[in-house]
Amino acid sequence: MPSKESRPTIHIPGTTSHTIRSRGGREGELRYLKAGTGAPLVLLHTVRTQAEHFRHLIPLIADHYTVHALDLPGMGYSEIVPGASYDEPAMRAGVERLLTELDLSDVTLVGESMGAVLALTTAADLPERVRRVVAVNTYDFRGGIARSSLLARVVVSGVLAPGVGPVIAGVEPRPALRAILQGGLGDKSALREDYVEELLQVGKRPGYPTVARAVYQALPSLIAARSRYPEVKAPVHLVYGEKDWSRPSDREADRRLLPAADFTQVPKAGHFIALERPDVLADLLNTVA
Repeated sequence: MPSKESRPTIHIPGTTSHTIRSRGGREGELRYLKAGTGAPLVLLHTVRTQAEHFRHLIPLIADHYTVHALDLPGMGYSEIVPGASYDEPAMRAGVERLLTELDLSDVTLVGESMGAVLALTTAADLPERVRRVVAVNTYDFRGGIARSSLLARVVVSGVLAPGVGPVIAGVEPRPALRAILQGGLGDKSALREDYVEELLQVGKRPGYPTVARAVYQALPSLIAARSRYPEVKAPVHLVYGEKDWSRPSDREADRRLLPAADFTQVPKAGHFIALERPDVLADLLNTVA
């Protein structure tokens, strides 16, 4: 459990916080939120966020599913392990630990952004455990969050720069974080100030700037993971915001890799659909529960 000094500032009604113990080495403790009853559903968050990213979605689906919202390795309140990798295979290993150590089967995997890529590759690895995949705004194209705004391009370029990158990663002014996240929203008001505060608190955890920099550096591994999509045997639903950072050509490329997938485009929504249109995701999930 998080220490008193690093306890989340946001509580999602009906949820309880749990951990999966470290395996030693570079596989640290993982934290997840649990809520609801029914078939298992696993939520996988975006770049630079955490389980609380789904604060508005979880209450809408908890009557239909037993929800597990994971803090990906090193993110949120999962353990930060010095020297750990944060490329796609390492993050996928964390997701697979959740499914295997909790012995979850008949699972609906719902991921947004980076989490969408991990949902698809986990389904490719564990077909016997995954019932279906809902992949929201897959983060598997060049540029990624740098397409959010000019400020985002400047900040991400600085974080990735040799030498000064670690220093810049450790400095995260509230206005910059807010502006970058709002660049992923069609409705800017969907970014609540208490959520910004929570993300800033997590960003102050010892070692977190190293994690944040490594996650941005991992984008090429997320792009490479697209080669795994045709291996997915479970039904897939691709969901995109009309104003997502992905371009129509990016979306069509994924549709060609997943020709049997259902496809939904959410009008006026951006990259963070779980923040601004949780009702759309809830309706999609609850109608097939």
